[in-house]
Amino acid sequence: MDLSLPGGVVIPEGEIGLEYSRAGGPGGQHVNKTETRVTLRWSVASSPSLPDTVREKLLMRLAARLTKDGELLVSVDTHRERPRNLALAYERMQAILQNALKEQKKRRPTKPSKGAKERRLKAKKQTAEKKQGRRSPDHD
Repeated sequence: MDLSLPGGVVIPEGEIGLEYSRAGGPGGQHVNKTETRVTLRWSVASSPSLPDTVREKLLMRLAARLTKDGELLVSVDTHRERPRNLALAYERMQAILQNALKEQKKRRPTKPSKGAKERRLKAKKQTAEKKQGRRSPDHD
């Protein structure tokens, strides 16, 4: 299954490595003998289907998720059936990549309003008075 990304980028199925392994969880003896966990492996760093600008953006934004070799791994063992895990793994990988390529809004610095400052100072004063009232009186 090819992955479509924003900007018309398509990752062919041949670039995505597929591994199966045994998964834990519910299923009794079934999980001990079937390999239902699906792991997708895709090399962001060496993918020929990515333009350089997209590759740089993905490498920067997905740095925490990538291996040392620049590979993105997605493992799914949610379901007991391999086909459902495979479909979910492709969905998750596509969601991760789309989220990384989404344009992030510029942060506009703001300042607290005059009323907000006054409310904060009033609350601080009330808290200080409350604590002052809890003190034991001085015996001088």
